[in-house]
Amino acid sequence: MIPGLAPVLPNFTDLVAARGQGAFLYDTGGRRYLDFTSGIGVTNTGHCHPRVVEAIREQAGRLLHAQINVVFQEPMIALIGELRRVVPEGLDTFFFANGGAEAVEASVKLARRATGRPNVIVFQGGFHGRTLGAVSLTTSKRIVRAGYQPLMAGVVPAPFPYAYRYGWAPDATLAWCLRELRHLLETQTAPEDTAAMLVEPVLGEGGYVVPPAGFLPALREICDEHGILLITDEVQTGFGRTGRFFAVEHSDTRPDILIMAKAMASGLPLSAIAARADLMARWPAGSHGTTFGGNVLSCAAAVATIGVLRDEKLIEHAASMGERLMERLQSVQHDHPAIGDLRGLGLMVGIEFRDVAGASAGELVKRVQRTCLERGLLLLTCGYREHVIRWLPPLVATGDEIDEAVEIFTDALRRVRS
Repeated sequence: MIPGLAPVLPNFTDLVAARGQGAFLYDTGGRRYLDFTSGIGVTNTGHCHPRVVEAIREQAGRLLHAQINVVFQEPMIALIGELRRVVPEGLDTFFFANGGAEAVEASVKLARRATGRPNVIVFQGGFHGRTLGAVSLTTSKRIVRAGYQPLMAGVVPAPFPYAYRYGWAPDATLAWCLRELRHLLETQTAPEDTAAMLVEPVLGEGGYVVPPAGFLPALREICDEHGILLITDEVQTGFGRTGRFFAVEHSDTRPDILIMAKAMASGLPLSAIAARADLMARWPAGSHGTTFGGNVLSCAAAVATIGVLRDEKLIEHAASMGERLMERLQSVQHDHPAIGDLRGLGLMVGIEFRDVAGASAGELVKRVQRTCLERGLLLLTCGYREHVIRWLPPLVATGDEIDEAVEIFTDALRRVRS
């Protein structure tokens, strides 16, 4: 622990990072680590991509802050143009903030003002941030909410189709969850009281759970039936992580509001929500705002980030490397019964461990994670019992780097189980 740093911030290493390049971090002693955390899904273009660094340097010599209530600035205008090319069709208007939780709260405020309805349906296992409003929407694990009650009213959780946890086939899990969702609209929050449904297209902190293909289209149908807004939280899934620019593209589902952050500016703080112009027009001027949101440096970095993702075909690369990673891990799973489930899209892959004789899944994961660290591989965990190892390498990771990481992981499994 660093003296003077609040202990509320957990960390699993004592490393002090000195620099980063591509898929690697280097500590102050010069040791190299394969960073398959990407700063929790932030450095999709890798550490210090030259184009992003140059964009930041150039902008820093011109202007550091231009407050949106006072003046407009060129990088934000350019970013709006770039985003319109990559977000789902029709989402043509943007509100910029600093981080994911801010954008989540902005989406809820917009939904409530636009519909005149108070309630929001969320889904079990979802993570939407740690500010008081955002944590009221979060159900990924107990520690995030414990001690902060009473939380924001009007939040109603529905089941997420987490087939492995329920022990059912995906189609049966999906059908049950949709029945429960419709039952919830009859018993807990009437449609005329429900402003929005807020959902992660793939659960992040909740376990890297990919829902059955029909889930998001079914939510779209139910929302349309009742005049409810569909909000997709793409904070972790966005900007190429799943092998598409946004994860909703896998199911060809268009949300009413899309939330983005994390990888948006390759490491600088920036987030946004996107919606139709007519929906944004129902948000009265002055009813929400920000001082630093859409910072000029961050916007310049985001324009460069989108250019890198497009020009270097990193989204296609993420899909290809994701297939490679899954194939390698499937062979590992075959030899290790402690691995219960392997799932993912693109370079967003989760390995769920199960209890075995003498050790809980969470204990096994912690030991594997620590052993990987000793061998120079950084991996994160997730899930309500921290029983899932998540793989989120930068989208620039090469096949050789993927293979090296899997070899370290495989060796760590052998060491832990021997």
